[in-house]
Amino acid sequence: RPECRVWTAMLLLGTCLLYCARVAVPICAVALSSRFGWDKKQSGIVLSSFFWGYCLTQVIGGHISDRIGGEKVLLLSASAWGFLTVVTPLLTHLSSAHLVLLASSRFLMGLLQGVYFPALASLLSQRVRESERAFTYSTVGTGSQFGTLVIGGAGSLLLDWYGWESVFYFSGLLTLLWVYCTCKYLLNEKELVIPLDYLTRGLSLSKQSKVPWKQLFRKAPIWAVIVAQLSTSSAFFTLLSWLPTFFKETFPESKGWVFNVVPWLVAIPTSLFSGFLSDHLISQGYKTITIRKFMQVIGSGVSSIFALCLGQTSSFCKAIVFASASVGLQTFNHSGISVNVQDLAPSCAGLLFGVGNTGGALLGVICVYLAGCLIETTGSWGSVFSLVAVVNSVGLCAFLLFGEAQRVDTDSACMEL
Repeated sequence: RPECRVWTAMLLLGTCLLYCARVAVPICAVALSSRFGWDKKQSGIVLSSFFWGYCLTQVIGGHISDRIGGEKVLLLSASAWGFLTVVTPLLTHLSSAHLVLLASSRFLMGLLQGVYFPALASLLSQRVRESERAFTYSTVGTGSQFGTLVIGGAGSLLLDWYGWESVFYFSGLLTLLWVYCTCKYLLNEKELVIPLDYLTRGLSLSKQSKVPWKQLFRKAPIWAVIVAQLSTSSAFFTLLSWLPTFFKETFPESKGWVFNVVPWLVAIPTSLFSGFLSDHLISQGYKTITIRKFMQVIGSGVSSIFALCLGQTSSFCKAIVFASASVGLQTFNHSGISVNVQDLAPSCAGLLFGVGNTGGALLGVICVYLAGCLIETTGSWGSVFSLVAVVNSVGLCAFLLFGEAQRVDTDSACMEL
């Protein structure tokens, strides 16, 4: 199915560019702190501002995607965040209140990117067979690692050669180019037009909807996957935000392109492997929920062990190994809870994914800011990685106890690509 493969490749690239824009500030955190005289708490405010915006558009983005199509929501949001990324360096020249301007820019970036993954979950749940979901989602999900890898490598070099502004120009312009190519070559004119009344219907929750919301949110498997997603998202956001600063301060002589590249390079094949392994085991007759839980044990449990080890080592080589293992194994979540939402309720997967990601973003705000406070107060990075392990463990326990993979919605219409 050539069209499906092309869309998968383009969505992978879109996810890559999403993370290029998202990780631009963490990559430049040390340079920005030095340039504007920020301490750790102020850096934490800027880093966490993204998640305040990110949590506000998850649910509505997922619901609109379920109603009007995830591809339209993806392209609209990408256009906006690409433009914002390009103009962010220019904002610092408007006023001397750099902290306020950059925190506001990150908040708006979060608003715009918040709809992406709920829209993606909605699109895949309606267009991809259950037996292919894990590998498809894992393939598209590798864009998060690939994007962090690209911005970690190219961004570090641009940062050293041309300054922090060039990192923003690089990621923003590439995003706008991706939007143009997708619109021109993959969508026709009818698919690009969104009538106003159609969008209005997407914003409303119809009383005649086939999805029984009250009954849905009374089911333990729904809350299990939401809690697990909340935990894994916030733990990942914490690592994503603070790992570059950890390496820069703990190993000041190390090269940025090494610690900003290697962990995410490792994560790409592990994500693809997790998706292949999951679909293969299910095709061999193993229960879907057994495989989902097995993947989650690796993604949340085993990865947390390596995160704890990262906080205890003084060797740069060992730190790279532990960081790579922790980040790489977290990609097994793509074949666990990330597709479990689609198992449970494909007719409203976008909205449910949005609910989980909203919680993850809210907890991410707290965790990212709390991590900055812990470092400032204790002077120990071990406390940050302990926080990551605790948060991961809570979500894992909830999913192991109450997780299921049988459909709990009532809409059986699932269109395949």
